[in-house]
Amino acid sequence: MKTIIFLLLSIILYAEPLESFTKAKKLMREVYKPHQISFYSDCKYNYKNKKNMIDRSSCGYEPRNERTKKGKINQRARRIEWEHVMPAENFGRHFSCWRDGDPKCINGKGKAFKGRKCCEKVSKQYRIIQADMMNLVPAIGELNADRSNFRYGADVPRVGQYGKVPFQVDFKQRRAYINPLKRGDVARIYLYMNQTYNIPLSKQERQLMQSWDKQDLLDEWEKERKKRILILQDKRR
Repeated sequence: MKTIIFLLLSIILYAEPLESFTKAKKLMREVYKPHQISFYSDCKYNYKNKKNMIDRSSCGYEPRNERTKKGKINQRARRIEWEHVMPAENFGRHFSCWRDGDPKCINGKGKAFKGRKCCEKVSKQYRIIQADMMNLVPAIGELNADRSNFRYGADVPRVGQYGKVPFQVDFKQRRAYINPLKRGDVARIYLYMNQTYNIPLSKQERQLMQSWDKQDLLDEWEKERKKRILILQDKRR
């Protein structure tokens, strides 16, 4: 029954190309319903728990910052966000609306703007790439924020920055180091984005991703994830 409902969603609602990042994130909740495990940290999560979606005991996650600088609870350490594995900047910077703006990108005060907000406003192709579900994974908000648009580093992460989670961010070097068991997933997403949208990879980055692809092979969930995403978006590309 769940599979039938899933298929009906794809037929009824998504005949046109997906341009909405917001809609893509909602769809990803459906994709991950049978596997509610955060990507970098392998934490169980539950969207229904509004106070704290993350089951920290399932993975040993301890926030780097339990509270904000103002002393308030760090809500991003308590929720799941949909992370672009290949950062939006990687593909956005190839659009003129990202780099230079556009005549249509003027706010209510008459000030011009550029970057993501401008491209979301004026470029259909940018919106399609940004909403590509293949490039989205569920991540703890704090990890998503800390990783920012940093590149992935080749070294094994030092455990301790986030409790027992094998994830490390070097803010000075602007690098994120991930669990070796996630490297193949990351590599295949990068190579997919390169092949699908012709997003350039540096020689070093391509070599790293090709190496990771061979080191960490497809597992059963990655196969199922891909199948479920293709049901929802493949025919719309």
